[in-house]
Amino acid sequence: MEREGAMAFEQLKAGIALILEEIEKRPEDRHVLREELREKIAELRGLGMPVPEDILKLEKQLEDDDSDDLYDNMPV
Repeated sequence: MEREGAMAFEQLKAGIALILEEIEKRPEDRHVLREELREKIAELRGLGMPVPEDILKLEKQLEDDDSDDLYDNMPV
């Protein structure tokens, strides 16, 4: 059973890595990709797996970027 958990963890990490690559390639789609990243993080947590610190930092950075974008569209 422990091996299955390790395999699931590795699959999720690989999925997260692919999402990160896509964010770099397609920054204009980062809103959609951020949601995919959140889903993967939720899956890790659902399995009781630790979320790597660098992934948590990236998630926070993406959220901060999006909140900055909100104010870019406001009239002054």
